[in-house]
Amino acid sequence: MHGDENDAHEPTRSERRATERGRTRRTTPTRRARSGRAAAAAVKPVAQPRAVAGDGAARAVVAAPRPTRRHGPLRVFATVLVVPAIFGTVALPAYALMPGGAGFETSGVFSLSVAEAQRVDVSALASGAPVSNDTYSVTTAAELEQARLDAEAAEQAAWAAELASRAGSGSYAIYTVKAEGDDYPWWDQVPDDYGGGLSPLRYYYRECVDFVAWRLNRDAGVTSAPWKWDWGNLASGSAYAWADAWAAKGWPTSSEPVVGAVAWFPYNHVAYVQSINADGSVNLEEYNWNSDHSYHRRTIPASDALYLYPPG
Repeated sequence: MHGDENDAHEPTRSERRATERGRTRRTTPTRRARSGRAAAAAVKPVAQPRAVAGDGAARAVVAAPRPTRRHGPLRVFATVLVVPAIFGTVALPAYALMPGGAGFETSGVFSLSVAEAQRVDVSALASGAPVSNDTYSVTTAAELEQARLDAEAAEQAAWAAELASRAGSGSYAIYTVKAEGDDYPWWDQVPDDYGGGLSPLRYYYRECVDFVAWRLNRDAGVTSAPWKWDWGNLASGSAYAWADAWAAKGWPTSSEPVVGAVAWFPYNHVAYVQSINADGSVNLEEYNWNSDHSYHRRTIPASDALYLYPPG
């Protein structure tokens, strides 16, 4: 046998297939390793060495990091909101809130007849109408005084009607008409029951005590200020206390009447003794008997009263 090329052993078909299968087994793990290292390099930005087969020897190479594109949840959520909003703005019809409606309605709901009904025709006379911003009226001093006078007149009219409706045995004073024998100077003043005030003798007008105090001053010769007797030095405004006031001052009292004395009654009333009859009965003058604030005359038995003699 010669040692030339023709003498070399030619592999059979079976040997060639076995050789191919061996190469496949050697190269497949290398490719899988490359794929695993590539995935690890994608996760970690730090360069990792990897083995590459070549020329029968292993050498280390550095894999360059690949840029990654992340789709985070915030970006996905923003996309979900923005895209429908843009679509709704462009594609959907406009909506408007109709006054008086239950909610939102489309702006296409429009009534021309209703709109025209709101038109107002202003007359040419309106331009000449006076304009005023006053929302209140000012009451002058004269108007206030007139109102006071009207109220006082109404009170006096009511009092006159009250007098006319009452009955009694005495001589009643009729409003605006002074009763015969009545010399009380304030007979027409408003009594306390209707808001009246005090007389110059400092008792209420047309009360029994004010009338008797007037008569005691008249009998003493005093018919104007300065008064001899008034609330300060005579007795209190309660007729019931007059008997005690006389006793406290040492002024005489008796069951025997005298002209000019004060007839005192325990039911809170005083009167003036005008005269004494032959049978011993007593003629009285008084105000406010029956609580009507008017002048009366009546006759009583002498025993019906205690008599407070005129103070000295």
